[in-house]
Amino acid sequence: MKVQVEVKELKEGKYVIVDDEPCVIKSISKSKPGKHGSAKARIDVIGLFDNQKRSIVGPVSDKAYVPIVERKTAQVLSFGGDIVQLMDMGDFSTFELPVPEEYRDRIKEGEEITYITAMGKMRIDLR
Repeated sequence: MKVQVEVKELKEGKYVIVDDEPCVIKSISKSKPGKHGSAKARIDVIGLFDNQKRSIVGPVSDKAYVPIVERKTAQVLSFGGDIVQLMDMGDFSTFELPVPEEYRDRIKEGEEITYITAMGKMRIDLR
């Protein structure tokens, strides 16, 4: 799911869709309008699921899409190798997710963890 907003309404730390990938905004720089043009914005982002850096440049009056990003909790049912089986604490559905290398020592069976979901994609997020 996504919502359409104007570029001038975007803020650092919020989300935007770039190249069909939900991204978190790292920096925004805006230029003043010139003699023959409108104000421009340069937005630097990092992909939420692929960690790729991207940039978009355009008028501040352009439209951009903002993804609906949800942070949910789940209980760890089993953990083996680099895959964890989780049960969502809201609707009790079960699913599997890959575990990033930096989180492997922090995940234990029976504990609750947080995960992020946006545009049909999910990832573990232990902050």
